[in-house]
Amino acid sequence: MMLPRRLLLALAATCSALIARSACAMPDGTEVALPGVRLFVRDTGGNGTPVILLHANTGTSASWAEQFEAMSAAGYRVIAFDRRGWGRSLPDPAGPQPGSVAEDLAALVDHLRLPPFHLLGVAGGGFVALDYAAWRPETLRGLVVAASTGSFSEPEMEQMTRNLDVPGFRQLPESFVEIGPSFRATQPERTATWLAAEETARQKGARPQPLRTPNTFAKAEAIRTPLLVISASADLLAPPSLMRGWVSHMRQAEWVAIADAGHSVPMEQPELFNRAVLDFLRRH
Repeated sequence: MMLPRRLLLALAATCSALIARSACAMPDGTEVALPGVRLFVRDTGGNGTPVILLHANTGTSASWAEQFEAMSAAGYRVIAFDRRGWGRSLPDPAGPQPGSVAEDLAALVDHLRLPPFHLLGVAGGGFVALDYAAWRPETLRGLVVAASTGSFSEPEMEQMTRNLDVPGFRQLPESFVEIGPSFRATQPERTATWLAAEETARQKGARPQPLRTPNTFAKAEAIRTPLLVISASADLLAPPSLMRGWVSHMRQAEWVAIADAGHSVPMEQPELFNRAVLDFLRRH
């Protein structure tokens, strides 16, 4: 039976919208030449308020697929990049090496001529988010740090990290350390996909980028940007009690606890994670 023309047009429009949404959910990405690096950047574009996502030490910009979908659907311009020496971002010997991620981020922000934006970092990306926020607060609307020790150069934080490092802990498989047990038990295929991506995330021989300046309690206390902190109950690397050690120095912090998730909380509990982040973004 032939469908009415009005219905056909409506279906075509719906399909076009879905295709457009899929395309902006995870952009293919492009290379941007910046001082010291050819940075691989994924950018949905558009006029929405920008949100920049900073990946973990075990990931790349590709790890943000579900956040790209949710945040772009909510009207935000979503941007993520591979850290220098990770994924598809290549150091440029003609520029300074190794540089810092915060400086690469600043160069990208200036290159794109972004208005004030939201910055979200998970795990190692959280180190950078704090480093950048203390340096260029005037460029930020909001700050989100998830599942992160913050890499604080403070004796009490360093001692807590040592307390977690029981003999053999660092020799355990990455999937055990980084991913919560519930996700591993129920999502073996996605766990295997994550592990395969993690094994190739960092380029062979890539030099680690230090923080622009060490993260300290005094540095954190000087940050006035609205802050959301997300913890995960089954996080072996940044458990909630450890995170509270540095969060207590940031009085403006809002705290959201996500149960039954490990260090890779944006992947393990994307609906809860995205809901918490979007609620925060809408208010700032």
